[in-house]
Amino acid sequence: MHNVYVPDWLARRAQLSPDKTAIVDTTTKDNITYAQWNAQANRCAHLLQSFNVAQGDRVAILASNCMAYLDTWFACNKLGAVLQALNWRLTAYELSNIIRDANPKILIYSEEFNGTIRNLQKELPDLPHWIALGEAARRQDQNFAEACEHMRSNPLPPVERQPDDSWVICYTGGTTGLPKGAMLTYRSIQANALNTLISWQLDTNDVAILNAPLFHTGGLNVFTAPLIFAGGTSLLCHHFDVEQTFDLIEHSGATLFFGVPTMFILMQQHPRWDSADFSRLKMVISGGAPCPLPVFEKFWQKGIDFKTGYGLTEAGPNTFFLPASDVRRKPGAVGFPLFNIDVKLRNPAGELCQANEVGELLIRGDHVFKGYWNNPEATEKALSDDGWLHTGDLASRDAEGYYSIVGRSKEMIISGGENIYPAEIESVLYGHPQVIEAAVVGIPDSKWGEVGCAFVVSKLDEVNEQTLRDYCAERLASYKIPKSFRFVDALPKTGAGKLDKSRLKETVLTAH
Repeated sequence: MHNVYVPDWLARRAQLSPDKTAIVDTTTKDNITYAQWNAQANRCAHLLQSFNVAQGDRVAILASNCMAYLDTWFACNKLGAVLQALNWRLTAYELSNIIRDANPKILIYSEEFNGTIRNLQKELPDLPHWIALGEAARRQDQNFAEACEHMRSNPLPPVERQPDDSWVICYTGGTTGLPKGAMLTYRSIQANALNTLISWQLDTNDVAILNAPLFHTGGLNVFTAPLIFAGGTSLLCHHFDVEQTFDLIEHSGATLFFGVPTMFILMQQHPRWDSADFSRLKMVISGGAPCPLPVFEKFWQKGIDFKTGYGLTEAGPNTFFLPASDVRRKPGAVGFPLFNIDVKLRNPAGELCQANEVGELLIRGDHVFKGYWNNPEATEKALSDDGWLHTGDLASRDAEGYYSIVGRSKEMIISGGENIYPAEIESVLYGHPQVIEAAVVGIPDSKWGEVGCAFVVSKLDEVNEQTLRDYCAERLASYKIPKSFRFVDALPKTGAGKLDKSRLKETVLTAH
């Protein structure tokens, strides 16, 4: 039986469309073609090889979005090495445990995190090689750009990569305990790319804004990898900046934009929102967390078919698509599974759910990861023997077959025997004109077992608990109304920009 061929992505794309712009680096203002990018990634691969990085070895990177990050990702493809993408919001202590677990040959870092690097060197005395993308944190560390300049840009000897070889270790949110390293394989990343291109109808003319962090599957795989497959273009941004995002939408030819709800909320609160021209965008999609309905409605008022997606580090992350004709008819729905993806819903009794019944979402397909790094117990819990991924997310399917995500099973509040879904309450709170941000968590209660507690960031001091309680009473059943409201200056976020509800819960529990 012949092995399935796994390509050198950039080498093949550079052959097919060498002069097509692959990346527009918004920091350096460089337009980089596929031929140029492939040559850069070859130099990076030669550099890694000079540090004895070989097939299967891990290459850790702690960096903000930059061209060197992308070069390293595809240099790993060329060598058959594994990119260990590190969340820069973690502390040195947290990172040291993760890095030690994967035992990389090399750590590449950007200068924003030099303080973390200095602390890490005490925790990781045996890590052999450290490379700086800018100013070095340690005097002995080489500079990435200077080292790459001296490397050849010719192709490396071919490596026999297998479809189920890991390409990236991408870490789950880690809101409780040590984050788990999801092993994303060539098979899973390629399947996600193909499913996305076919089902979302992307092509070589598409231009995506890339301002989601590259340590997150959203930055790597929502549009970036699929567009390389199609020969499209990514607008590489150092980070999410509201002003820059408006500029890119209006003046840089962007056709695609993925973000988390927080990003869209910040845009809608910005003075440029009312006058911004979004007419060139063919898709604006939200992911990472349930998106409040008022956010949808403000996009719809501008004639944009804004929709919510669904995915997770362990699958894709692209799993569903909602046709444009259904966006307003099925508000908040994620739609239908993409090509080559199978899904089902199971209730707590393990039975398949009926229409409009809420159950856990299970996913099967080649885009699913192969397991967690060095964590067989977690892998066994997540993946069944017949290939189904247990997501831990709650969803429903209506009579017409459209799927909607209700929330995390761990976030669901059971109060007096009633199931309460925080996303529904948050969506209502976001509809209040004075609410900037809102999050609802469940906290223990002696009478009801559990009740909702709402954290709110508001515009005016006049907004108080009674105001919001009355507002909710007109829109929610009484048992869904939070039993307490807390007004805060800001809500904590994870590295991927999602609300960090575990930290909110801790503030309540430690106060008692």
